[in-house]
Amino acid sequence: MKTAASSRYLWAIALTVTAATASAEPWKFGVISDTQWKDSPDGLNPNTVAINVIRHLDEQLIQAGAKFVVAVGDVTNDGSVLALDTRATFAQELYNAGVGFYPLRGNHESSATAAAEFRRVFPQTQNGINNLTPEDALITTSYYGAPAENTRAPFKVGKHFSSYPSTDGGYDGLFYAFDYHNARFVLIDQFTPALGSSHSNLDADQIDWIGSQLSSRAPHSHAFVFGHKGFITENHSDTLFGSNPSVAPELQNTLMAYLDGAGVRYYMGGHDHMHNRAMVISPDGASSIQNIITASDSYKFYIPKIPSNDDRYDILDYGITNGPRETELAQELFAIGYYLVTVDGPRVTVDYFSTPNGCGGNCDLTNDTVPYSFERRETFGYSLNGREFLVEAGGSYTVIEDSHDGTQVEILDGENEPKVTDYAGRYLSHAVDTGWSPRECGSASATLVLWGMSTMGPEMGPDQTDPYVLSLSYDRDVNHRQLVRGQIGIETRDPDGNWVLAASLTDSTPRFVLGPWQPTYELGTYGVDPRSGTAWAAIDFQGEFRVANLEPAPREKCRRDARHPVRGHGVERRHHH
Repeated sequence: MKTAASSRYLWAIALTVTAATASAEPWKFGVISDTQWKDSPDGLNPNTVAINVIRHLDEQLIQAGAKFVVAVGDVTNDGSVLALDTRATFAQELYNAGVGFYPLRGNHESSATAAAEFRRVFPQTQNGINNLTPEDALITTSYYGAPAENTRAPFKVGKHFSSYPSTDGGYDGLFYAFDYHNARFVLIDQFTPALGSSHSNLDADQIDWIGSQLSSRAPHSHAFVFGHKGFITENHSDTLFGSNPSVAPELQNTLMAYLDGAGVRYYMGGHDHMHNRAMVISPDGASSIQNIITASDSYKFYIPKIPSNDDRYDILDYGITNGPRETELAQELFAIGYYLVTVDGPRVTVDYFSTPNGCGGNCDLTNDTVPYSFERRETFGYSLNGREFLVEAGGSYTVIEDSHDGTQVEILDGENEPKVTDYAGRYLSHAVDTGWSPRECGSASATLVLWGMSTMGPEMGPDQTDPYVLSLSYDRDVNHRQLVRGQIGIETRDPDGNWVLAASLTDSTPRFVLGPWQPTYELGTYGVDPRSGTAWAAIDFQGEFRVANLEPAPREKCRRDARHPVRGHGVERRHHH
């Protein structure tokens, strides 16, 4: 390992939050975006809707156990009544599986006519009752034939549904919120309502309603906010507030203050047809939010602007005094993708899956040549009982410290090595989050979850990180004889969900040391320091960690807890030699 990295370029954000009460079981929801298609000579994606894409996404999310799917706008390409009816018809596979569907409009459905038909064919957005597509909206297509058979009765997903209270009811079922278990969902519609005058950007009353929905939710719960357009985007310059990121700074300040103050971690939108995660700060510098642009589920795949929209508009020429405002975390272009979000008590884990677009780059598809070979490309998350640290390229991970239930975590060494840039040439930073699970039988510490340390790149696995040294404190009543024999150490979960020695999942041969970590120790070295009461390991992946007895017999006496936010995929890495 290298000596402790310099702290230059470091910006650490520590968010201390009250621990949440755990829900009984973990649950999942999916996020998709921009299911548009233009011309479909092969018939796979009729009536300007990406039906073949949708069917593959639905299959993935049903198999993954999602309880409902959120679609963040542009559910069609031309916004016609026929297109919206087609989209509603092909939600039946979700309904038959008992999976709810909660869509938003995008700029391709921005008219009053589209608004009226949207809420007619998706009545669940007003009351949560799914599988009530009107009979006259069910569409027969030349490729797929008659609509799929409806195999189940209507069912409800979610509760406490409410809509933005426009005086004429024009936003009912368009701009709405609801609860599911320990989370509130707010879905923003900035477009023309079903009744009333033309509308294209968020206004102060709508922003205040969003704030009220966030502040009125149950204590110790999560909140997720969705829209079609974003705060700062990479190809399009238009946002939730106007034509570019510098427009309406006071409205931006207000909305971001509501989100940040309510503990909202992720704002998820579409519009740009690429996967992009970035930390965005408000024009006044007082608030921040992770702005997630979701991947294309469409025939088109945009490329980011050079220079970036942040560098173009968030400058003094446009009245922004603290720009740039965007710190890039991850980016993937030219892919079809979806998001699986797992909520497990206070912990949230987001898995991003994608498949190549079928044309190898920037293109507009006509016939559907997508290979549909989805792979997990990135995992990130947070916990209400953890902290978050923003580590810029070149910054040190040693700023990461946290504690829970008597267990202390520190990163003793490691640096976010500048190695991957986005399309505009900006090096990727890391939003690193800690989270905690209760102590399990046989463990000498609470269980730590680390998210956000991996760098998304062509040669990197979704959990692979820079080399770093992890330190966890352990209970002082552990057996001293086991300590000195190397039988106590940091464990992690393997791809099958079993607890194993963390150092064994590196490419180096594990080597035990009794005593404190030293800068000369190589990757794969692990040890315990009885004087400080800590175990440490030099590793290069993120995941779950705990201090435990490494001998198999004590672990066999314990019944493992089947609930965990990242179980099921374990540690997966792709090394570049």
